[in-house]
Amino acid sequence: MSYLVRRLEFFVITLWAALTINFLLPRFMPGNPAEAMLVRFHGRANPQAVKTMEIAFGIHTDQNALQQYLQYLGNTLQGNFGTSLTFFPSSVGKVIMLGLPWTVGLVGTATVIAFVLGTLVGMLSAWRRGGFLDAILPPVFIVISAFPYFWIGMLCLLLFSITWPWFPLGFGYQVDSSINLSWAFAGDVIWHAFLPALTIVVTSIGGWILTMRNTMITTLAEDYVKMARAKGLSPIRIMLMYAGRNAILPNLTGFAMSLGFVISGAILVEIVFNYPGLGFMLLQAVNNEDFALMQALFLLITVAVLVAVLAADMLTAWLDPRTREAA
Repeated sequence: MSYLVRRLEFFVITLWAALTINFLLPRFMPGNPAEAMLVRFHGRANPQAVKTMEIAFGIHTDQNALQQYLQYLGNTLQGNFGTSLTFFPSSVGKVIMLGLPWTVGLVGTATVIAFVLGTLVGMLSAWRRGGFLDAILPPVFIVISAFPYFWIGMLCLLLFSITWPWFPLGFGYQVDSSINLSWAFAGDVIWHAFLPALTIVVTSIGGWILTMRNTMITTLAEDYVKMARAKGLSPIRIMLMYAGRNAILPNLTGFAMSLGFVISGAILVEIVFNYPGLGFMLLQAVNNEDFALMQALFLLITVAVLVAVLAADMLTAWLDPRTREAA
């Protein structure tokens, strides 16, 4: 129980620090969204219009810093992140909800697939150390993981969309179709997401393989694994329940961090494939000085990582009693 309380304390303090930094950063940057919008009108706006835009974007120059900070915290707790400059006049909340399902669906699924496959391959490579599987797959995927996302993505487009036109060049679905709940549309989405997902899986699986393989090799030398073998337990049971269960613990924290960063999306992959996710949206917010959207996305990423790490800590404590005893 004390372990859980300490982790919750860490969660609350880190979240407060993230909220405070998120409030301060845009105020140290030159300009504001109202001035950026004024540039779009080439300066042809009267003072009353500028004041109206400042209110719309949540800029209260008549308040001191403490009042603005308290109002920011109150609005954040209510889910009111203001108006987006890039997608004006839509609210930031509505804009995020447009991109969130695409990013979670693509990057989340690809991250889970890469983790599961990488963990299994790493486990089998360590179990059959020096065998054919251990000699081929880990080195190949580790070398591939050294290539940047965008390079693998462009190579996939060249091979499978241009040379052999098996998959579309980009976007999340056919531009002439409308979003609907049907099997045909779901198949269209999967067809468009295949190459971006393949890019993420191929470039990230090497890390999971290497980490799991090295940890598994160390675990296989532990006394309790030798005892299990001496008792005549089946190799599958020893590999999964004795060695694999303990070797996977270090990977869980990394997996939780990866799930948290799913919200930020694989920005370069979404740019290469013109995918309508949050990563591509974040790039547009930065280019347009859309502070409200940037703040909301940064906060969303921070909260997602904190929640994922907290869940991983609880899972680790449940799987490994030594963690609870140490706390």
